[in-house]
Amino acid sequence: MVRQGAPLRAVARRAHVSLDTVQRWVARAEGQRLDRVNWTDQAPIAHTIHRTAPRIETLVLRLRRELKDQSDLGEFGAHAIHRALLARATPRPPGVRTIGRILERRGALDGRRRVRRVPPPRGWYLPAASPGDTELDSFDVVAGLQLPDGTEVEVLTGTALHSGLVGAWPSGPLTARDIVTTLVAHWRDVGLPGYAQFDNDNRFQGPHQHADTLGRVIRLCLGLGIVPVFAPPREPGFQNGVENLNGRWQEKVWARFDHQSLAGLCARSARYVAASRQRAAASHERIPARTPFPVGWRLDLQAPLQGRVIFIRRTTEYGAVSLLGHMFRIDPQWCHRLVRCEVHFDRQCIRFYALRRAQPEAQPLLREMRYRLPARRFKE
Repeated sequence: MVRQGAPLRAVARRAHVSLDTVQRWVARAEGQRLDRVNWTDQAPIAHTIHRTAPRIETLVLRLRRELKDQSDLGEFGAHAIHRALLARATPRPPGVRTIGRILERRGALDGRRRVRRVPPPRGWYLPAASPGDTELDSFDVVAGLQLPDGTEVEVLTGTALHSGLVGAWPSGPLTARDIVTTLVAHWRDVGLPGYAQFDNDNRFQGPHQHADTLGRVIRLCLGLGIVPVFAPPREPGFQNGVENLNGRWQEKVWARFDHQSLAGLCARSARYVAASRQRAAASHERIPARTPFPVGWRLDLQAPLQGRVIFIRRTTEYGAVSLLGHMFRIDPQWCHRLVRCEVHFDRQCIRFYALRRAQPEAQPLLREMRYRLPARRFKE
């Protein structure tokens, strides 16, 4: 058909083959009678194989041994061997990639693999939360969002460590009062966890410019028998669960739809949270039990503090930590290390425990110090 003048594309369409196949057939039959052309399939391999001479391979291996034992630089890789061949004026030396293939083929490569350690279990820094006996709720605030009409939006987000129970509450600019109201409503609905974890935002911890000051969120947790936990500043990993939720919420809710009002955003977010909770309930088998919310409970910000507050901190070069506006010297041998600081109000002391990701089960007590929170009225 081609020799009769038919276009290659038309022949390819009529024969139900690709244009490349027709071009290959025409090239194979060029200048031959069709009954004499070899139409059998041909393997796509090179007809000529260029392999390095055995003497060159032996020279490469010998140079590697010499460089490893005698080189001043201590380098004996493919680049170092190639430089040595050039220095010896070896005729037609192999390239760096060829030398690398020679070393690999002869088994002369050192197996230097990165050591990947097993990550610690979730909640490893809290002995009761790590084995899954107690639930840990983590909370964070997504800020910097704005509706088309200029309304500023902040979102309080929360997720449970073991059950995957999530929550997202969009609103205007959040205050500590707003966070307390939202947390009370949330815990009335799902029950109380053993721990509630936050970052070091003033709205969660309280004003940092004043020593010995604890905010209303901490007093809420202590009044309900929940242990508040504060992640270390500028430390990745401790808030990963809620940070991942922040990213998913912004991708699946905020950036996915056009929100004309705060009410519409709240409705869309509520549907996303309901779907996420339904999926999490089906995928988690063992979920720690939550304590029912106490009937008739009311927040008393002036009540004496009972229980404990936990701060995860990293020590300085002197083995000290900054906590509640004070500097506590713990151990000069424990520098730039993580510690769990437990402030016990009933016992009027602070206990400092050593933390290691490589050995999460070993958390020895480093030091116990006397501490008493000054008795003063909380400014509501």
